[in-house]
Amino acid sequence: MIIIDSDVLLLAFAFSRDERQPVNRQFLSMTTPRGATIYSVMEVLGKLSFNFSPSHLQQWPTWLQDTYRLNILYPLVDGQEAMRCLQREFVENPLHMMTQRMSYLDALIMQLVAATPGVEMFVTWNARHFAGKSLVRVLTPDEYIATHSA
Repeated sequence: MIIIDSDVLLLAFAFSRDERQPVNRQFLSMTTPRGATIYSVMEVLGKLSFNFSPSHLQQWPTWLQDTYRLNILYPLVDGQEAMRCLQREFVENPLHMMTQRMSYLDALIMQLVAATPGVEMFVTWNARHFAGKSLVRVLTPDEYIATHSA
């Protein structure tokens, strides 16, 4: 499965004059199966909340998840006590990734991507932010298209 970062999804809804739009549309039309972390989804929804009605925002499974055929990745709690899980997921693991010079939200996203079985790669317009910081292959939409076009 290919995991898509929030910047790729956000570009589908905003910044219509951005020069990356054609590549972004092409990438989104060709990749499957694909997914996004719940953190990426929440980041997109937060940014779109300034322009979308509350009712439309709450219907995101229809206009975001279904439209782009996204599998949403959630953190696994594997029977842990809630407080321990929160400490691990939101403090310890991200802090470890932040020691590699990564923002908190990027660290949350990448730790979930890396912990999910079957993830082949992570696609983001900000691939340089993740270079050498994960065992998961990181590409831009341009790089993905160049290596996966038939």
